[in-house]
Amino acid sequence: METRADLLIVGAGMVGSALALALQDSGLDILLLDGGPMSVMPFDSQSAFEPRVSALSAASQRILERLNIWDAMVARRVSPYGEMQVWDGSGTGQIHFSAACVHADVLGHIVENRVVQDALLERLHDSDIGLLANARLEQMRRSGDDWLLTLADGRTLRAPLVIAADGANSAVRRLTGCATREWDYLHHAIVTSVRTADDHQNTAWQRFTDEGPLAFLPLEREGEHWCSIVWSVTPTEAARLMALSDELFCRALEKAFEGRLGEVLSADPRLCVPLRQRHAKRYVAEGLALIGDAAHTIHPLAGQGVNLGFLDAAVLAEVLQHAYVRGERLADVRVLSRYERRRMPHNLALMAAMEGLERLFQADPLPVRWLRNTGLKWVDQLPEAKALFVRQALGLSGDLPALAQV
Repeated sequence: METRADLLIVGAGMVGSALALALQDSGLDILLLDGGPMSVMPFDSQSAFEPRVSALSAASQRILERLNIWDAMVARRVSPYGEMQVWDGSGTGQIHFSAACVHADVLGHIVENRVVQDALLERLHDSDIGLLANARLEQMRRSGDDWLLTLADGRTLRAPLVIAADGANSAVRRLTGCATREWDYLHHAIVTSVRTADDHQNTAWQRFTDEGPLAFLPLEREGEHWCSIVWSVTPTEAARLMALSDELFCRALEKAFEGRLGEVLSADPRLCVPLRQRHAKRYVAEGLALIGDAAHTIHPLAGQGVNLGFLDAAVLAEVLQHAYVRGERLADVRVLSRYERRRMPHNLALMAAMEGLERLFQADPLPVRWLRNTGLKWVDQLPEAKALFVRQALGLSGDLPALAQV
């Protein structure tokens, strides 16, 4: 059987699902497919934290609010933070950011990825958007003016426009031959949730160690102090840390964090993720657009990955809706290039900034250490510079789509 749609979105993760919902009133016949079950899991507020979390910006919050997702997330579990402390473990430089400097209540929210995902899927199941679960993509080719997709079970799908939202190892990107620039950071990220003796004070903490950055991100649970950690280390050190018992891992973590939150009392099961930066040379082709991690992956240093993806989805939805109203052919590369022109410079600029920071804090020469410590101290004394950084992180400036505007 062959199923036809105006628009196929491959990948029902956070970014693909957000795009589908942003287009639900567009008049387009949309089909969202995913290789997984696309089912909503029951949520227990006392259940263990998921190891994968996102630091959602104010811009992402506005997008999710306008998609009627945010309240369902809050009903599950979100953790606001209003302060951020960053310091160099090899020196005395440190910097403090506060939402109060731009008269905001919070800098952002730490949210488990499954909380965002389940809230999105819940909304999708109540919509008229076509959902195709357990649909693993095997082949993809041009057929006239359309794309013809063949699934593992033999079904075929046809559409003039396909959106790749299927993650860092995108099958769509591979099958269509989209070229990328990529490199290995030669670091792995250990992620888990830990319970600490002291309160996290609704603060995101980040220490730059000799091995790599270590972040403690606040999580909410009544009567206990929990944080999500992202610890970037060399592959050799990652293997050593992953092999430790929970007790020894907690002691190593506590030492690396300089005991800022007291004793690390316990740790949930750990995940280890290789870090690799990837950027598609083009986000669009005839009848094709890449969004989110399918288009770009970034170092988790500033937790901006999913925020870039939500902005991709909001901008692409805006471009497609405007073109549809004007009667333009949505699959035309000239239409899709409007999305690329708005998003690629922003994504590249942030990726370059994160790359520069990562290299700066990995540099060992004494003059470089002196420079970065002096720079941190200097910037910490400039309220205007810090406010500019905070506004950028909150998504209060730049070319914002309507869904993300104040």
